[in-house]
Amino acid sequence: MTAMVVMEAGRFLISADRSKLDVDVIHRFLARSYWAAGIPRETVVRSIKNSLCFGVYDNANQVGFARVISDFATYAYIADVFILEPYRERGLGKELMASIMAHPDLQGLRRWSLGTRDAQGLYTQFGFEPVVNTRSRTVMEIVDAEIYSRS
Repeated sequence: MTAMVVMEAGRFLISADRSKLDVDVIHRFLARSYWAAGIPRETVVRSIKNSLCFGVYDNANQVGFARVISDFATYAYIADVFILEPYRERGLGKELMASIMAHPDLQGLRRWSLGTRDAQGLYTQFGFEPVVNTRSRTVMEIVDAEIYSRS
């Protein structure tokens, strides 16, 4: 995987360089989010280690994040996308998504997916659509795998 600067616009930088990530900022945001509330820091660290990650920076301060889970051949899942509240409404989410979609290690994939309950307008700009017709296949998932490890 390529560690690279993806986009530089004014004072904002979007980079896939994992060494720039501020795990404290990422964990603090995710632990308060609706999709990862209470997530342990160790889990965030492991998820970063095993994903292609993108940080958004205002000078040296991290103000946004997203990670991609992929086999880098056929499939990618975009997760944990956020821009800190004071930096929203500046187009940074759109630039972050454009950087992800343009990353050289993610070209030629057959399928992209993500889960969201908000910001759908952002994702539809990049071709994402709600799953309506699954071509006679059933979309299945386990939402909380911990429930199975307790039995």
